[in-house]
Amino acid sequence: MTRPLLMLTAALLCSPALHAQQIQRQLGDFDFKLGTTPSRSMAQGLISPSAVGAFHGGLDLSHPSGWYIGQYAPSMGMTPDSTLRLDSYLGYKHHFDSTLGYEVGLIHYSQPKLTDADSYALYGGISVMGSRFGGAWRDNPDNRTGTLFADFGRLPLFDVDLTVKVAHHSLGTPFTIGDGSRVSGFSDWSLELSRPWLGLDLNLIYSNSDLSGGGCDAYAGINAYCESVVTLKAQRNFF
Repeated sequence: MTRPLLMLTAALLCSPALHAQQIQRQLGDFDFKLGTTPSRSMAQGLISPSAVGAFHGGLDLSHPSGWYIGQYAPSMGMTPDSTLRLDSYLGYKHHFDSTLGYEVGLIHYSQPKLTDADSYALYGGISVMGSRFGGAWRDNPDNRTGTLFADFGRLPLFDVDLTVKVAHHSLGTPFTIGDGSRVSGFSDWSLELSRPWLGLDLNLIYSNSDLSGGGCDAYAGINAYCESVVTLKAQRNFF
């Protein structure tokens, strides 16, 4: 995806005519989506989360054959304390029927204003009866990461959506902490319950890792915090 195409995305997201979280158009045989949240199902569990308060958005172009391409910016870098970040992806999705399908793809993570900040992830998964199970391998010289995630969809007894994610990180260079010991790798995980309520998206998130104390100095994982944290988040999308 090119920088001009990204700027077109930003312009459309700023347009007063955009009153929905996501807009969709047909361009010949292609399905075009533009919005403030990730469009792609399997990649949505793996791209970088949106930074709090950051301007974000992206686009997605798919073909009936199953091929798709897209780009999502978790941060457009429009404020002094933010950096432009881009997640670009290419993949293929196929459904055998309404209950079973699979998906594979490649994600390119980049921060154009920083040097040596690019990395790649191969991802894939299956969808079964409305639930999604997938994984990815992200190659970064400083931190190679294997991720597994499961989106169980709506739990009927509790009327909430359940998502679980587990990752293992192998550091390219072991990190030495204050007591002289070294951290060469760590694991982290998160569990998220979510549901809409009175126009708000409510999310209850539990996250943790196997690092603690001084070992948290080496932490750079999928969660915002190293140690056990419960977060209640409520957000409303204005467009």
